Amino acid sequence: MDSLEMMNYYHVPRYCKKCNGVMIFRGVGEYQCEDCGYVDYDDYGKVRLYIEAHKGATAVEIEAATGVSQRAIRRMLRESRIEVAEGSKMFLHCERCGKEIRSGRFCEECEAKIHRNMEEQQREKLRRDKRGYGHSQAGEEGQRRFMREHE
Repeated sequence: MDSLEMMNYYHVPRYCKKCNGVMIFRGVGEYQCEDCGYVDYDDYGKVRLYIEAHKGATAVEIEAATGVSQRAIRRMLRESRIEVAEGSKMFLHCERCGKEIRSGRFCEECEAKIHRNMEEQQREKLRRDKRGYGHSQAGEEGQRRFMREHE
C-alpha cells in the first residue's frame, strides 16, 4: 500500500479542524497543527490510544468508541500494526497452515519457510543470470554483459 492509499484508508487528518492549518505527522498516528497546535489522530492513532486505555477490548467495542470500522481494525491486525490481546478468546489464523496467531498473516514457522523459499528463488535467479557469458582468467564464471529486455 503506498502512502496516498494509506492516507485515504486510515483517514489521515490533513487540515486542522480548529483553524484549517496544515497537520504535521508526529508519529504513531498522531498529527499536530503547525499553526494552533491542535492534536488529532488518524484511525490507527485512535485505535492505539483506545487499546492502551482498555486492554482486551474487542473490535466491536473499539468501533463503537472510536468510530473506526471493524474492517479497518482487521486490516491493522493483518498488517501487524496491532495485535489480539494476550489471553483473548479471539484469534487470527495463519493463511498458510491455519494455526492461531495474534497478528499478521502467517505464523512464525510459515513466515520463516516463505522467506527461505524467496531467498532460494533469488539465489537461483542470480545463478541463472551468472551462467553462460565467458569466464575470467582464473576460471570463474563471468556475468552477462548484455541482456535482452524479454529474458
